[in-house]
Amino acid sequence: MKILVVDDDAINRLILQKLFERERHIVVTAENGLEALAILIEEDDIHVVITDIMMPEMDGIALLAEIKLNEKISKLPIIGFTAGDIDYFRSITPLSFDRLLPKPMNFHELYAITNQFVQERAN
Repeated sequence: MKILVVDDDAINRLILQKLFERERHIVVTAENGLEALAILIEEDDIHVVITDIMMPEMDGIALLAEIKLNEKISKLPIIGFTAGDIDYFRSITPLSFDRLLPKPMNFHELYAITNQFVQERAN
């Protein structure tokens, strides 16, 4: 499985990277939505996107919209996470994340959710 982790916090990126690499998955990281979008357009073998919502330059909501509008990548599962109010972000986002999780995250739950989305997409 190849995962794109998007977060402006270097520690969060590192923790998520190590979590998935420990299980022998490939992890690509980006610091914001603009960087993530460039990676998604360039690499065609990403299986899932895990993104923070509140980031500079392009936030997770704008990234979600760009992904869903791009036919090439629109079917990618997108897991969002935030330290903010999840209900608020759900109410202002016309498109929905496949899953939206609160920070701090339960990393084992995130791993299980990510695996589930990739398995469902493969079948």
